[in-house]
Amino acid sequence: MLFCAFARSSAKLAHRFVFTAFVTGSRILGRSFVAAYKQAQAASKYQRAQAKAGGGSSAGASLSGGMTLDEACKVLNVKPPAGGQANVEEVLERYKRLFDANDPQKGGSFYLQSKIVRAKERFERELGPMKEKIEQEAEAKEGWKPKVYKDR
Repeated sequence: MLFCAFARSSAKLAHRFVFTAFVTGSRILGRSFVAAYKQAQAASKYQRAQAKAGGGSSAGASLSGGMTLDEACKVLNVKPPAGGQANVEEVLERYKRLFDANDPQKGGSFYLQSKIVRAKERFERELGPMKEKIEQEAEAKEGWKPKVYKDR
């Protein structure tokens, strides 16, 4: 009889302990999620403000890409484009060499290989408008030459 009463009281204590642990854990987890959400919102707000303040795409990281031009230059170990000119051949040669050297099937790192790809993409995003500007300036120097088609 005494044992049965002891078993009931310990069962109640076990349920109470499990319930208390669950409630406490839920509170801690909830607070952690709220803090992480607030931190992510603040970081996003800061990144948007930096992008607005920078004005250009080369000033800071784009919101989608996340890699600055300076970081891309460091990854590929090339000089940043100066005055709208960049050595495209050097960038492509470094990209190919580093990409092949970090092939995971040859014992390389997939993480490093993906960083190399992102660096090349960042250069392409940066050089695209530069190429268009250079082509427009060259066309302006030469003058507009319409294509003439002859009908037979």
